[in-house]
Amino acid sequence: MKVLIAGATGLIGSHLLRQSLQNPYIAQVVSLARKPMQISHTKLQEIIFNFDNSHDYDTLPVVDAAFCCLGTTIKKAGSRKAFRKVDYDYPLALAKAMRDKGTAHFLVVTALGSDAGSMVFYSRVKGELEEALIGLQFPSLSIFQPSLLLGERKEKRFGEDFAKWLIPLVTPLLVGSLRKYRAIHGADVAKAMLKIARQPASGVCRYPSDEIQEIADHFRI
Repeated sequence: MKVLIAGATGLIGSHLLRQSLQNPYIAQVVSLARKPMQISHTKLQEIIFNFDNSHDYDTLPVVDAAFCCLGTTIKKAGSRKAFRKVDYDYPLALAKAMRDKGTAHFLVVTALGSDAGSMVFYSRVKGELEEALIGLQFPSLSIFQPSLLLGERKEKRFGEDFAKWLIPLVTPLLVGSLRKYRAIHGADVAKAMLKIARQPASGVCRYPSDEIQEIADHFRI
């Protein structure tokens, strides 16, 4: 397979890049980056990419599957408008370009609780993105909805750090229908995405956090 990764410097994307380079079923990995990542690998093709430049989308290669792990926070983005650009405009523009290139499978990370009708801005933007992507009618669209993400980030997020402190206390209580609210490691989300990329289902498939964890737990190269 030849795959493309957008957001390879983030928590999930960085794991996805490393795992893809190690996976014998992946022949080539195209990574879109705003600046060089200082990574050298025979499988890796790095493209310096400006998501605000429409001409850059025209140069995207044809791939079997495209992974979108783009995302930020309102605090880091600086405003709701800037957040929406990164979490909605960029993924949608990328998806449109990949569809036009003939990519059959688009895999995207949104969030647990994504809902276009939500009163919560973050959840609403994620839900609106999902609906817009469905409208593109990919032969296969895989939507991953993780709960609280675990793993080392480049930037500190106070809310997540506080939540991680509570995880050992609340996890035993999250059983049955509440399992989807358990925290999940970014590396496990990447594992699940890779497995689904190899075995895509037709149409739209949503994977809530508990299903992502189950897929990752049974992951085999």
